[in-house]
Amino acid sequence: MVSIEICIDSVESLVAACEGGAARVELCSSLFEGGLTPSHGMMMMCKNKLEQINSSRSSSCKLFVMIRPRAGDFCYTSMELAVMISDIQNAKALGVDGIVFGILTPDGRVDQARCRELLDIASPLPATFHRAFDMACEASSSLEDVIQLGFQRVLTSGQERSAIEGADTIRELVQQANGRIIIMPGGGITERNIKKLLAVTGAPEVHVSARTSSSGPMVFQNARCFMGGELRQSEYGRSVVT
Repeated sequence: MVSIEICIDSVESLVAACEGGAARVELCSSLFEGGLTPSHGMMMMCKNKLEQINSSRSSSCKLFVMIRPRAGDFCYTSMELAVMISDIQNAKALGVDGIVFGILTPDGRVDQARCRELLDIASPLPATFHRAFDMACEASSSLEDVIQLGFQRVLTSGQERSAIEGADTIRELVQQANGRIIIMPGGGITERNIKKLLAVTGAPEVHVSARTSSSGPMVFQNARCFMGGELRQSEYGRSVVT
């Protein structure tokens, strides 16, 4: 049976994911930016709520937490790495079930030294190497690096815009992994294409957002003002104070 992971950014979404049969949730903030580290309060509330849910049902949903200090690329400064270390320690203290992160070198390879440092800090929690994998320069060698480091799974769209477009590459990764690590497709997966994706790739797990848009509670709306940017930020740039 295929295991489903759902990415969430709220307690409400956690409840819906569990009711929908998710085996695991990936808790993030800023899903529009690909997911960033959630706040301490969000992690704590989701952890507490999940314990309540799991105590009332026979199955057990797991809580994995995104460790990503900012949007953009996955090549981090020493100060950003220190933030990631602190966030992992915080998540671990709160009792989450696993963490999700990925670090690349400037030339697009898996940063083995820094990944190993974070894995050692997170131990014994399992870890997922997230879609930084899709920004790596070469899929096959990157997979071997991630396996050697000891990650439990890789989240990937097959280095394409969506998992369905990268299905052939994902199938090759599943075959290359040969049970040594879980290859988990993610990116643009819907109820319309999930059966085809699983048939093509043979993947044992999938990562979905399962999101729909809904109106907020605000009756008064100021159409002259907006919060946040209008355009997508470059994956290879960052905003800094100068």
